[in-house]
Amino acid sequence: MTNQKSMIAQNDDTICALATPSGTGGIGVIRISGPEAFVVADRISARRGSKKCADSAGHTLHRADIIEASGEVIDDVLQAVFHAPRSYTGEDVVEISAHGGLVPLRRIIARLLESGARLARPGEFTQRAFLSGKMDLAQAEAVGDIIAAQTEQAHRQARRQSAGHLSRAVTDVRAIVLGVLAQIEASIDFPEDVGELDTDLCLQELARAHRQIETLLSTADRGILQREGAKVVLAGRPNVGKSSLLNALLQIDRAIVTPVPGTTRDVIEETLNLRGIPLRLSDTAGLRETTDEVERIGVARTRENLADADLVVLVLDAASGETPEDVELRAELAGYAPLIVWNKCDLLPPGQSLPMDEIAVSAAMRWNLPALEEALASRILGDSALTSDGAAVSHARHKYALESARAHLQDAIQTLEADLPADFVSIDVRGALESLGLVTGETATEDILAEIFSKFCIGK
Repeated sequence: MTNQKSMIAQNDDTICALATPSGTGGIGVIRISGPEAFVVADRISARRGSKKCADSAGHTLHRADIIEASGEVIDDVLQAVFHAPRSYTGEDVVEISAHGGLVPLRRIIARLLESGARLARPGEFTQRAFLSGKMDLAQAEAVGDIIAAQTEQAHRQARRQSAGHLSRAVTDVRAIVLGVLAQIEASIDFPEDVGELDTDLCLQELARAHRQIETLLSTADRGILQREGAKVVLAGRPNVGKSSLLNALLQIDRAIVTPVPGTTRDVIEETLNLRGIPLRLSDTAGLRETTDEVERIGVARTRENLADADLVVLVLDAASGETPEDVELRAELAGYAPLIVWNKCDLLPPGQSLPMDEIAVSAAMRWNLPALEEALASRILGDSALTSDGAAVSHARHKYALESARAHLQDAIQTLEADLPADFVSIDVRGALESLGLVTGETATEDILAEIFSKFCIGK
């Protein structure tokens, strides 16, 4: 593909970066990739009785000293050598395992930069792997998903995508659509040899491709939730127990709890694993009019978080009952369709009842929290399909591309059924192929690739 070839032409330099998290640890790994990877590594190394990188067999490990230009030894390291194309990037690669301190790692990278390498851009190693044909675009995106996964289910989903489950499903659909396009073009270019277009067969094949896309799209809502999570905001007036509820759900004392109204002045966010979905729970400042400048800022931030929430939980105080302020909050938050939760039900006055369709809990006593979790799961997940052990859509980008392909197939089917010229059908079929190619990268533009890989960390 033209755009990929132009990008490959730019990869004639050698890059390096720290591949492990910055900080202090037992080991830090620095990755070098490119046509001069071995030369650059050898320039800063003194091998201990071993061959140079360029003369070493691939997939071998060697001990070496990393030295300054002055001859001073920076660190005693291990160097892993990988020859192109049998490496992560498809290029010559050297991975240096050094002691994991900030100073030695920084000095080694400085020596690599002095010796001809440049610092890698975010995601550039994986981008080179994609451009070298080591993986397609969906698999490359899964690399970032594996690193960012916050739950076991999200990790499993990312691993399946990395293994090519989604890519194979999309490739199967593309093969069907390509077959139809081949029949259409043959009927246009060689009518004497192949005869008229078999409309019924093309309709059957396009319908089959359409069904397979529908199957993939049925996994999208749950798949995207598993990868991205959902933002849940706990809102209510001061001292109704929002912070206590956050602590109870997390099973840790994350937020400060006191009897003094207005304790929470800022937004506190933590992640809860709810049935494989990472919920980003936000404890917010109580909503009320106040002259306290700090609390006023906290209330403003609460309203900002409400605008970004996937679900708002309005917490009410069962001990005091519904106050005029609560009634106002119900009206104010009605547009968010909040989940209503009554807290402090252990203090509910005798004989007083609560609405049957609203959740009653006691954060202090950890009472009825499973019912709250069930309600959260129901509101967040809705009717979204469970991801299977097979292909699942986990990126909004993939979802939009598949929806576009589905729309083009629907247009192609309608054009065929209307008995319009085959040229018109081929336009819609080509549009479907273009959209499907966005998932695996065949038709991705440089702008799309740059956007995707810019979200990766440096060193991956």
